[in-house]
Amino acid sequence: MKKLISLIFALIMILSMAACSAEPETPVEPENDEPAVPSEPEEPSKPAFEGAEVKVGMLKGPTGMGAAWLMDQNEQGLTLNSYEFTIAGAADELTGQLIQGGFDIAALPTNAIASLYNKTEGKIVCLGVNTLGVLYILENGESISSIGDLDGKTILASGKGSTAEAVLVHLIAESGIGADIHFASEHTEAATLALTGEYDIVMLPEPFVTNVMAKSENFRVALNLSEEWKNLTGEDMTMGGIAVRKEFLEQNPEAVAEFVEDYAKSIEFTNSEPAEAGLLIEKYGIAAAVVAESAIPRCNIVWLHGEEYKTVLEKFLTVLFEANPNFVGGKLPAEDFYG
Repeated sequence: MKKLISLIFALIMILSMAACSAEPETPVEPENDEPAVPSEPEEPSKPAFEGAEVKVGMLKGPTGMGAAWLMDQNEQGLTLNSYEFTIAGAADELTGQLIQGGFDIAALPTNAIASLYNKTEGKIVCLGVNTLGVLYILENGESISSIGDLDGKTILASGKGSTAEAVLVHLIAESGIGADIHFASEHTEAATLALTGEYDIVMLPEPFVTNVMAKSENFRVALNLSEEWKNLTGEDMTMGGIAVRKEFLEQNPEAVAEFVEDYAKSIEFTNSEPAEAGLLIEKYGIAAAVVAESAIPRCNIVWLHGEEYKTVLEKFLTVLFEANPNFVGGKLPAEDFYG
């Protein structure tokens, strides 16, 4: 028994010594020939644009009609920017305030924007074109079927000092005829004077054309001045545009970019959904819904921005300049005019 115990004890000692003499396994390091590169500190992320307050002036007519959807979105709080809209009946109600900072952005005739650019030495620039040709000659009668038929006639017009005047004067002059042009203070007054029978021939933009014909079956569209202009110059009319204070543009590029996106959507809605747009146009006092819905197809409401509008607008302004430099403020705008 003692021999058995001794044998067991000896075996335990042998096993213990073998365990102590075994070398521990060395962990295998992963192969990596490249030295470790410390990670660069991340740049702080730019805060997301949260919108800005933007004061916008619009004119009654296609520019106001094209902005009605945006006005509604803004009223519902669905826009990133917070817009303060003003609707005016004539361009001169907006120009002074734009120069003085009462507006950041304003819809104006394109020649008026060029004139402001020259007058302010580049402090007002153009963002894009929002209206092509919208001018028509209405007649209470059947005597006019061409520009030549206006010779010796008296024409009531609206838009003194605007693109409308420049277009009418240029067409008459280039056609070699004479006509006596009387200007009303704004489109509404011209429409009223025509309807009261004081004038048989009147030049108006849409939607006032539709409004007059809806109220008097005696008036008809005698001339589409967009077609007459195209026949004479070979170019489209780019009558209306969006002006912006250059200081505001430089200090608030994201707010302006947001406006451009919002306004483009608003114009797309107006053209694609004239019935629904008409209701919004009436809601904001721009025109009656039934008039707006009928007028939209003839309003040529567009949004041309960036490179696509520079060439066409420059050609239009050049024609006006060559007709009379005063139409664009004495000289053609420089490259920085096209914002």
